[in-house]
Amino acid sequence: MTKQGQSEFIKWMGPTLDALRQLGGSGTPHEVSETIANQFNLSDKKREELLPSGQPRFHNQVCWARQYLVWEGYLESSKRGVWQLSAQGSKKHLTDDEARKLFLKWVDIHAKKRKEKQKEIPEQAKLPEGDEPYGETIHKTDNYKEELISILRGLTPRGFEELCLLLLRENGFENLKLTNQGRDGGIDGISTLRINPFVSFRVLFQCKRYNHKNPIKREQIGDFRNAMLGRADKGIFITTGYFSAEAEREANRDGAPPIELVDCDKLIEMFEKTELGLKAITTYEVDHNFFKKYKES
Repeated sequence: MTKQGQSEFIKWMGPTLDALRQLGGSGTPHEVSETIANQFNLSDKKREELLPSGQPRFHNQVCWARQYLVWEGYLESSKRGVWQLSAQGSKKHLTDDEARKLFLKWVDIHAKKRKEKQKEIPEQAKLPEGDEPYGETIHKTDNYKEELISILRGLTPRGFEELCLLLLRENGFENLKLTNQGRDGGIDGISTLRINPFVSFRVLFQCKRYNHKNPIKREQIGDFRNAMLGRADKGIFITTGYFSAEAEREANRDGAPPIELVDCDKLIEMFEKTELGLKAITTYEVDHNFFKKYKES
């Protein structure tokens, strides 16, 4: 990479963190690049300039900025290509001088690794397997579902909304945005679900932390539907609790805009599918029949 190229991507480190904050703590690479480009009023010519490989130069520079932010621990890594602020990164505002120092720090680290004949820099920004950033402990327990729901119910309302936003992104939703707190009119966020290149749906969602003793009632589903009338094709109601039978009937009432219900069981399934905050543990069982013939030979 040329010195000019280095200089360019360094200046996008701070804006990348700012863009992710603006997007609610997470975003697709395209969303991040577009947010930065709009923030800096970049011209179409600048946005569309290509590298010899055919990749947009500006987006490539933002991706390089993200690479260093992951190494520094300001961003998490995702299997599905969603960029996410870490706890440390959510509070960090990088100046140009700090960004340059960060860059030089990791250039030096990787130079030393090469001299020591260690592994080359990975092409995909991932934390080393087994590492647990910022000293956080990943708890191993047979009751992980109960533990997960307990954690979700202990989040702040806004924190739970931001986590649900990330979960929807990981499941293919686009153009996600959280509404202003206290002024959502019963709507916590808006999004787009693209079925194919020609068909997409505007989807509104609501996120509520509840326990099993307080199920979501029919009236709450009705209020949510009233808030979304004329604004979306579909709604999603996500909760850490459960829905009453009347609430389920109201969500699927004929002639009314459909509302998908995600209770705590479905919520756990979504976390398992995306492996957000969960670490899969693989084990083995010995097949004694396989070894039997070798014992007899």
